[in-house]
Amino acid sequence: MMEITPEQARTLAAILTHGSFDAAAAHLSVTPSAISQRVRALETAVGRPVLTRARPPGLTESGEAVVRFARQLEMLSADLAEELQPEHPRGGTRLTLVINSDSLHTWALAGLAGASHNVQLEILREDQEHSLDLLRAGAAAAAITETAQPVPGCSSSKLGTMRYLPVCAPDFARRWFGAGATGATLAAAPVVVFDRKDDLQDRWLRRVSRASLQPPRHYVPAAQEFGDAIRWGMGWGMMPEIEIGEDLLAGRLEALAPRAHVDVALYWQQWRRGSAALNDVAAAVRTAAGVLR
Repeated sequence: MMEITPEQARTLAAILTHGSFDAAAAHLSVTPSAISQRVRALETAVGRPVLTRARPPGLTESGEAVVRFARQLEMLSADLAEELQPEHPRGGTRLTLVINSDSLHTWALAGLAGASHNVQLEILREDQEHSLDLLRAGAAAAAITETAQPVPGCSSSKLGTMRYLPVCAPDFARRWFGAGATGATLAAAPVVVFDRKDDLQDRWLRRVSRASLQPPRHYVPAAQEFGDAIRWGMGWGMMPEIEIGEDLLAGRLEALAPRAHVDVALYWQQWRRGSAALNDVAAAVRTAAGVLR
């Protein structure tokens, strides 16, 4: 039977967090030699490497599983401490979550605020298509993602669907789309893109044109500023329907085409071996997601 000790798992997690054997040794108050011995013992128990020998060290697939175990052990230990000392208020558990900017900006933060009295949260902003890398590596306990298939060691449940509409400011529409949103006008009109991982605009362009369109681009990597850039006429872009209802009614924004949209299904993935604190946060996020389609 494979035997991996908590000490070995915590050592691997410390190497990942602090970037080197020496830094992990300083954090754990042991010698670098002791760190090396623990890693060798861990790899003997696992039967394969857990680290890639690089600078900084990376994790193999087996190493990712061990680090997830270490993080889960930290959460369970915090739960146990609170259960054994009920006179002390909760709040010591630390959780790292990965949430895409649009969800954080429009609906998720309200749910997290409701659960924040029980936990210390670190929120990492990452595109929903790329958040699973952090979950898989053990760097986060849960993530909002487009992927329904759970990563190893995790569960997955659907939160709902975010609908995005291609919109622009009225003056921008008059300047660039007087003849409508055609292939020719879309190829020429500037578009606002969140960052180089953001493909929502290109996804919609592929739907409305068989050609590969490469319009001029402005990159604005912050949710509030992204929307402001569109409102101020820098370009058109895909914005969440739940964010722009009043803008459309007031005429501050216009849709490029009737019934034009891109739907993005969102899922909550979290470690199966979670904790009471993680389950509380998950429940709060699911409640807040009630505003989605």
